[in-house]
Amino acid sequence: MIALVLAAIGLYGLTAYSVVRRTAEIGVRMALGANRANILSMVLRGAFLQVALGLVIGIPLAIMAGHFMASKLFHVRSYDPFVLGTSIIALGICAAIASILPARRAASTEPMKALRTE
Repeated sequence: MIALVLAAIGLYGLTAYSVVRRTAEIGVRMALGANRANILSMVLRGAFLQVALGLVIGIPLAIMAGHFMASKLFHVRSYDPFVLGTSIIALGICAAIASILPARRAASTEPMKALRTE
């Protein structure tokens, strides 16, 4: 649970920082005709790309760690698809919650206000 909370806080922080850094770009996109759904999907796509990269690296490492622990501990299975699937779903839900907050903030940015900050 602690690792899940830390992952969610980290993803929120990175996404919020990315939104702040790209405020001018978001303002230009909205001034040129991008609607709120486009901005929302752009920010969410970036956040879920980070989650997907973490899963691509983490799942094989988790399976290898399970094989290592199974060889050292008695009555421990090396691979449990239910636990792995539940962990992936829990991480996906937490990532969605952590990335929706900055994405909604980016989508509600006023184009003129964003352009004036530069």
